[in-house]
Amino acid sequence: MQNEEGENVDLYIPRKCSATNRLITSKDHASIQINVGHLDENGVYTGQYTTFALAGPVRAQGDGDSALDRLWAKKKAELSQQ
Repeated sequence: MQNEEGENVDLYIPRKCSATNRLITSKDHASIQINVGHLDENGVYTGQYTTFALAGPVRAQGDGDSALDRLWAKKKAELSQQ
């Protein structure tokens, strides 16, 4: 919900899992959110980042690492096309 100034006033804003596109509930205490920093051609941090959220079931199955690798490869391909 937003107030008259356009600011978010909700106490809880749900997230979606980046790998499965499922809603991450407030009771999913195994879920994580990670920011992956962008580097320039010299390997210096540019100040930009991409946020990924992984749900608890993805991590419990042991698929968190491969999901993050797949998501980052897809995002990196999108960034190089711009």
